[in-house]
Amino acid sequence: MQKLTVVKVGGKIVEDAESLNKLLSDFSKIEGQKILVHGGGKTATTIAEKLGVKTEMVNGRRITNAEMLDVAMMVYGGLINKNIVAKCQAFGLNAIGLTGADLNIIKAVKRPVKDIDYGFAGDVVSVQTEHLSLLLKHDAVPVIAPLTHNGEGLILNTNADTMAAEISKALAPEFECSLVYCFEKPGVLSNPDDDNSVIGRLSHESFKRYQEDETINAGMIPKLDNGFDALRSGVSEVVITNSSSLAQLNDLGTRLTLD
Repeated sequence: MQKLTVVKVGGKIVEDAESLNKLLSDFSKIEGQKILVHGGGKTATTIAEKLGVKTEMVNGRRITNAEMLDVAMMVYGGLINKNIVAKCQAFGLNAIGLTGADLNIIKAVKRPVKDIDYGFAGDVVSVQTEHLSLLLKHDAVPVIAPLTHNGEGLILNTNADTMAAEISKALAPEFECSLVYCFEKPGVLSNPDDDNSVIGRLSHESFKRYQEDETINAGMIPKLDNGFDALRSGVSEVVITNSSSLAQLNDLGTRLTLD
């Protein structure tokens, strides 16, 4: 079975030229097939401000009204995605920039309104792997923006962590699949104020304990929920680390375990 590494990289990394170049240099050296899923929220906020579009956040999540959806499509699917694709080519990666709408890769539904109306935010319902697999087997490197579609002509803004996990789960029957979340910290920390307190191996039981005492909180919780769900669904390994550690996945960062 061929090895596949799905790397999700956060907006803070892709928006900094030096960090992005380092990440892509290391990414290009990963053995086997590769997929890169990216964010880019800060750039979307900056461009929205220039266009006079107000940014509204609730609990760290963006409210995507119609105007913000236009900005997300321009920034995620255009500006950031194509910048990464061009840089990948410079590192010898035959990259192709995609959204979930391209090749019908990822369908989603508009998030139902409960306590909060998130607007045109999408919750993933299916991943179609046939064309992704074909691209991978021809040594293409998909670079996927955090946008999906509903099958009825509507683009939806979708969480990139979730997209990376769902893509990994869908491809796990065909590939020996690793999921890597890259962000600005060296891993999951036992002391949020100490970057040297990386938890090398994190079981689901330990995750729940850290969550209860609020050592792990906020945006890290859905990232870990996605990671453990991926392991339960056949993904071989899940690692959380920073962009500068991508070349040392066996030694650095936090590795999730189900036991």
